[in-house]
Amino acid sequence: MTSQLNPYLTFDGNAREAMEFYQAVFGGELRISTFGEFGGTDPAIIDKVMHASLTTDQGYTLMASDNAPGMPFTPGNTITCSLSGDPGDGLEQMWEQLADGGTVTMPFEKQIWGDLYGLCVDRFGVPWMVDVSQPE
Repeated sequence: MTSQLNPYLTFDGNAREAMEFYQAVFGGELRISTFGEFGGTDPAIIDKVMHASLTTDQGYTLMASDNAPGMPFTPGNTITCSLSGDPGDGLEQMWEQLADGGTVTMPFEKQIWGDLYGLCVDRFGVPWMVDVSQPE
């Protein structure tokens, strides 16, 4: 995979509905994973969207999720820049630079789905998520 920069939207419980709407608008392939599919057991979120990705024939990629438990939902602050790619694409160094002088909200480390992943807000107040896929 080539490194990509994508918009990542956060919704307050209606991510599936929103992403299905965007699929109707833009076309393409929609993939949705729920919190339950990744081991979540809380009945309040088991069917909520942990991650959705819409990839269109035009090359657009739109990602989204429902707000994670315990995280505040503030309309207007619901977009995050998402960097994703393979090891060796330089994303690890980009993470270090983005986090430097900012606030790490989730450490850059191996996650339950196997990738290296972290969340931070850079020193300018822009939220970033960085995901480095791991070989299977």
